[in-house]
Amino acid sequence: MNAFADSASTFIDNRPDAAARRRAWLLFEETGLPTTSDEVWRYAPLGDLVIDRFSVPDAPTTQPDSEFATKLRQRAGVVVRVVDGFCVSTGEMVEGLTVEIDETGDSLSGETLLQRYESDSFALLNAALAPGTTVLRVAAGVNLAQPIVVLNESSAAASFPRTQIVLGRGASATVVEYFEGGADALVVPVSEYRLEDNASLGLITYQRLDASAWHVARTTGFLARDARLHQAVVGLGAHYDRARNDAELLGAGASNELRTTFLGSGNQVHDFRTRQYHVAPRTTSTLLSKGAVADESRSVYTGLIEIEKGAKRTDARQTNHNLLLSPQAHADSVPNLDIRENDVVCAHASSVGPLDELQRWYLESRGVSREDAQRLLIQGFFYEMLSALPPELAELVESDVASVLASVDVVST
Repeated sequence: MNAFADSASTFIDNRPDAAARRRAWLLFEETGLPTTSDEVWRYAPLGDLVIDRFSVPDAPTTQPDSEFATKLRQRAGVVVRVVDGFCVSTGEMVEGLTVEIDETGDSLSGETLLQRYESDSFALLNAALAPGTTVLRVAAGVNLAQPIVVLNESSAAASFPRTQIVLGRGASATVVEYFEGGADALVVPVSEYRLEDNASLGLITYQRLDASAWHVARTTGFLARDARLHQAVVGLGAHYDRARNDAELLGAGASNELRTTFLGSGNQVHDFRTRQYHVAPRTTSTLLSKGAVADESRSVYTGLIEIEKGAKRTDARQTNHNLLLSPQAHADSVPNLDIRENDVVCAHASSVGPLDELQRWYLESRGVSREDAQRLLIQGFFYEMLSALPPELAELVESDVASVLASVDVVST
């Protein structure tokens, strides 16, 4: 790890908050990278991860936007550009929205990042090596009609973007976090969202990194009374795509709707982790995770609904469906419940299997070719996820997913 450690040390020494970063780095060195003997990492291809291949940049490297990023910018009200973890542009501001760079190393939980993520090796790397936190604040009572796009581009060997979104009481907004680039790179984003009473956030995280990238992301939402977080997480890129998405429902009446989806091809691994933590009474959470794996790719879904004592009349539901498009593809599904209160409603379900033969036969009997029938069934499988996106983005994302599907070989069993 010498080359990586040397570049990390140089980066830390040149930052104004070097002491706090150094503590996070030392804890990372003590903890080390996870291994497959750790239950939460047992399915990860950690043997392929050679961290000494990467280096930490001391400045952003500019590169042109992709066609998709250009179209996404055209649909945005405000575009915040982040390159290699550095916020390089905040766009034209609108009333009620502020964007700032924070270097205090604080979490929106009220702790420091070091305290919050002391058991997470990759989040510790982010705490030590993120250039700063891009903080978006929406003032109380403000309703932002057009989406805010946070355009994350990675061109360096390692990047550590960090974003925080804070919505004041009664505020509402739609935010898109988009990730692209990252050829032969390690990309480790950490994002946090705090919603005050009766605030509403529509959040789309769209990962389209290069197929050679390592993507290890973590997001956490903190929801106050009657707050609503509607979150969609889409993963198409990266060699290893890991996304842990947590929501802490801290105020009565808070609700979290989380939809995650992925499409695996080649030897990709998509590893999705969720935790919906109910602390207050009358809170609700709905999780739907759907994905498809082709060729020799694989997926892992591990979800946890956790309900604290006193969170009465909680309603929490968790569903995971996996589509196998090749005999060599593989999917694991591990739903979990941890309930410490009696007056609750909880449910979980999961499925793993190939395309429905009867549905395909029906389409073929109506004159649709086998290949077209398979494409229609796969697109229908994903439609439930994409239809929940805002109208400004749904068509764009659906077209992008369709273009990826066109290149995927479907092998009938």
